[in-house]
Amino acid sequence: MDITMRLAQDPEADALLSRSPLAALVGMLLDQQVPMEWAFSGPYTIARRLGSDDLDAHAIAAYDPEAFAALLSQKPAVHRYPGSMAKRVQQLCAYLVEHYGGDAAALWADAGTGAELLRRLKDLPGFGEQKAQIFLALLGKRMGVRPTGWREAAGSYGEADVYRSAADITGPESLAKVRAYKQEAKAAAKAARPTPAGRTTKTAKTAQPRD
Repeated sequence: MDITMRLAQDPEADALLSRSPLAALVGMLLDQQVPMEWAFSGPYTIARRLGSDDLDAHAIAAYDPEAFAALLSQKPAVHRYPGSMAKRVQQLCAYLVEHYGGDAAALWADAGTGAELLRRLKDLPGFGEQKAQIFLALLGKRMGVRPTGWREAAGSYGEADVYRSAADITGPESLAKVRAYKQEAKAAAKAARPTPAGRTTKTAKTAQPRD
């Protein structure tokens, strides 16, 4: 299947994501606490600094940890927290080497159901329930990996015609919609938090907006 990603919003970085299952997986791992484009540009930056046109799980897993952290910390840094994310990337690659021979695509190649694939993704270092569901949705919507029940296993991220995650991005317009959805969800979650005991809340008339 011909895959075209638009997650990094950069032609070369997106080309790597499109042809490299490991790059897509690493980009998903990096997608936290930084803008999505920054996260998904990370695999291309790492590959280029390693002097390669792709990522190799064996090579990354065997790389000296301090040197790998320094590589991700070079400016511009691969992530806001390059040291901790370097460790996570190496842990992910080591897991793939141990369980899948270093082949990221083997994760989903023979998965019989969406539930099984979700379980495999949740077993990956750095992948919790939400991240696993988003990547499962990305596999189904953008990479043509659609085992039985994949939409159900991906939860709300698997639904069609929504703009909730990286799985729904096909270009700048959809990226803006996903970003707006995330901002709305964050605001709603903040508004739903209980008020700590002993504090008073401002009424709608007196509350002032914050910058």
